[in-house]
Amino acid sequence: MTTIRVRLTLIYSGLFLLTSIVLLVTVNLLLRRTLEARIARLGGRVVELTRGAPVDRPPPLPQLPELVNGVIGYQWQATVLTVGILALVSLVVGWLVAGRILRPIHRITATAQRLSLSTLHERIALAGPKDELKELADTFDAMLDRLERSVAGQRRFIANASHELRTPLAVQRAAIEIGLPEDVGEIRGTLLLHNHRAEKLIDALLVLAQAEHGLDDRSPVALDEVVRLVLAETGSDGITVTERTEPFVVDGDPVLLNRLVTNLLDNAVRYNHPGGTVEVTLSRGVLTVRNTGPHVLQERFGDLFEPFRRLQTTRGQGAGLGLSIVASIAKAHGADVRASPNPGGGLELVVDFAGSSDQ
Repeated sequence: MTTIRVRLTLIYSGLFLLTSIVLLVTVNLLLRRTLEARIARLGGRVVELTRGAPVDRPPPLPQLPELVNGVIGYQWQATVLTVGILALVSLVVGWLVAGRILRPIHRITATAQRLSLSTLHERIALAGPKDELKELADTFDAMLDRLERSVAGQRRFIANASHELRTPLAVQRAAIEIGLPEDVGEIRGTLLLHNHRAEKLIDALLVLAQAEHGLDDRSPVALDEVVRLVLAETGSDGITVTERTEPFVVDGDPVLLNRLVTNLLDNAVRYNHPGGTVEVTLSRGVLTVRNTGPHVLQERFGDLFEPFRRLQTTRGQGAGLGLSIVASIAKAHGADVRASPNPGGGLELVVDFAGSSDQ
């Protein structure tokens, strides 16, 4: 696929060469006509001057056509050489001119590629004459202004929602625990169970929203320590969990990274069978969680990282946000997430931080 710079170079060079060739061919043809006319007039004068001359001094007329052909032939050779040199020069000059013209486009592209929700304050701020490229850059900056205001409003909404949604649930839970005695049967337990699920759902939604809005502050996080801490705090529910980690530091948010590892481990335990196993490894910045369990159909792999998608073989009820939160947190840290089936059943989930951090 040819780039715009290549196409502009070829256009500039082609137009320049076409103009040069037309000019040189026209000059050569005019030169030939002029030489032939001048020599014809000169030949007439020579004939008049040589009348009555001795027989052993023939007129030089037979040499004149050869002289014309020699001059024109040399001129055509010089023309071909000149066109070749002009072709090289026009390609170099066209390439440089096209690069200079497209420099603002490259600047706009670089800014757009560098932007994320945490760097929306950056602007192109293109200087120069008010032409089409500056108008494009100013339009892009205006769009970033609107986007930054929108993201700031969403973040305020998330902060307010976090308080407004958690507070009534906490009050409701306290009212159930204090106001209802334990001897009311299953009603108290059912209400507490649904209250706990609502709290977990709200927490998951807020974490998902925070991850999708990017990272405001980053700090070095020892990912291997996060993995060991999560393994120590998470119950295995009869599942054998093995761990093998190497030291690795990620530049990111420790709370979100803790949630990422927690969700991976919780998913590996939840989607397993009794007495199954979970293997957690961290090697060279690649976090892998592999579990046993039921087979996952190939057509379900597209749903693994989508919100509110649950597999039918789950042990316990979930909101279907676990792996979507993992994907959002990984994306916020510049990591790649992929899933693949194990031959004997279960999944292998891989989060690759190697491309985003240094050990």
